[in-house]
Amino acid sequence: MLFNSYIFVFVFFPICLIGYYGLLHCKKPGAARVFLTTMSFWFYGYFNLSYLLIMVCSIAGNFLFHRLLSRDAPGNASGKEGPKNSAEWRRAVMVFAVALNLGVLFWFKYFDFFLETVNGVLGTSFVLRGILLPLGISFFTFQQISFIVDTYRGEVKNCPLNEYALFVSFFPQLIAGPIVNHSEMLPQFEKMGEEKPDWESIAGGFALFVMGLAKKVLLADTFGAGVDYGYTNLAVLGRADACLVILFYSLQLYFDFSGYCDMAVGIGRMLGIEIPVNFNSPYKAVNIVDFWKRWHITLNRFFTKYIYIPLGGSRRGDGRMYLNFLIVFFLSGLWHGAGFHFIVWGMLHGVLYVVTRFWQKHMQSKNDIHVIDGGYGGGGVTQKDMGEKRRPLGRKHKIMTLLSQTLLFLYVSIAWVYFRAENIAQANQLLLTACRGKLQKLSFDLAECFRLDEFWYVIKVLHLDNQPWSRYVLMFVILAAGLYLAMAGRNAVQRTARLKYSPMSSAVFAVLMIWCVLSFSGVSTFLYFNF
Repeated sequence: MLFNSYIFVFVFFPICLIGYYGLLHCKKPGAARVFLTTMSFWFYGYFNLSYLLIMVCSIAGNFLFHRLLSRDAPGNASGKEGPKNSAEWRRAVMVFAVALNLGVLFWFKYFDFFLETVNGVLGTSFVLRGILLPLGISFFTFQQISFIVDTYRGEVKNCPLNEYALFVSFFPQLIAGPIVNHSEMLPQFEKMGEEKPDWESIAGGFALFVMGLAKKVLLADTFGAGVDYGYTNLAVLGRADACLVILFYSLQLYFDFSGYCDMAVGIGRMLGIEIPVNFNSPYKAVNIVDFWKRWHITLNRFFTKYIYIPLGGSRRGDGRMYLNFLIVFFLSGLWHGAGFHFIVWGMLHGVLYVVTRFWQKHMQSKNDIHVIDGGYGGGGVTQKDMGEKRRPLGRKHKIMTLLSQTLLFLYVSIAWVYFRAENIAQANQLLLTACRGKLQKLSFDLAECFRLDEFWYVIKVLHLDNQPWSRYVLMFVILAAGLYLAMAGRNAVQRTARLKYSPMSSAVFAVLMIWCVLSFSGVSTFLYFNF
């Protein structure tokens, strides 16, 4: 089920709200948890019932591993010392559980890619299976891996099945994240019904949901139409067209994914549950380290805790630290998709990340500043930063910040080409066209992708529709608005925090909601559903 669909807005979520708060009003928090889990199963099974079966089996299997590890944890034994209480036994159970999760993920997401690679390298002719990828399997698999590992480490106590099932299946973040942690969600599930509904928080959740929906329906899908045209018609694009398509995808991906996460946080708040923020204006970053502190924050947290630190982090010297960064970015690229173009995307980020950290370390040692390693996506925090107030930025510093932000955005946009393309060859073709393509008039068909009826009507009222440049006005206006919102404006969470509720603001959000609903006829799935 999609957030941007009639059935979700008018059927599913109203039933969810009424049933959930009705059970809490009747002092039945346990039933409310079961109800939310059932609704989450409906939400996920709406796409495909076989998906639901896979997820339920995954939940059941991992819960059994959790109970094994919890029962055999030190301090939970019945006084007897045996193999089931030994560190070796618990480690074996944890390793087997993690390997089984990764094996299931490999089968559904990477097995065909593995066969295709073997065929290409060895000249074999293994038949591809054409395995259907269950939606969100990367997200709920990583979430359960983290739960199993934390149980092994003693960070998770014995968890009831109803809370664990809700933790994994909670529908706002089930399919495209954020990848939540047990310490963030389980305490909230346990306290359900202890406090009265916070109407201000519910109103803020609705506002955040509407802003996220607008990001998806009004911005991401509009840019997406131009992106789809560009990648489908690479042969006829000119140099300027190719550059625009590259920019369009950077904005489409941001508004699509951050819009989903905003909606997830908003839905959670309407249910009285706080879901972690996954984006913090990443295109405002001034370097790649800063970017990965802001983009897909919960995935970066996962890789830091369960990959980067176990590999040794920065404890084994600078050379090993840089290698660990490259390993993490390689795995990040592979996690996003089964294809060499995703690996290229990951390594483009990884190489720049290593270069940036090397330069930062050089400058910090030169200025004798001690650095606390922040890990992958952590960025590092200096003792100087922690102890001093920031000085007002001078004009020169503002110019350098703007220049750094712009250069990083261009680099990230170029890397996104490999993320969006079907293969490396297609990505290279688009980049080559952007650098050495024909200097021709902007594509009329590309501009037509931005001819939204509601805006085109205004142009016709102003009698501008006969002007030769009128076809391109909307494209550049929407592009300028997208760039401003992504690179300079406040993000949705910041706007919600500063929002003052009044009849006027309520009317604005009501109109925006109606506008989004009227745009559902062009409904589309979220990009991260594929990952």
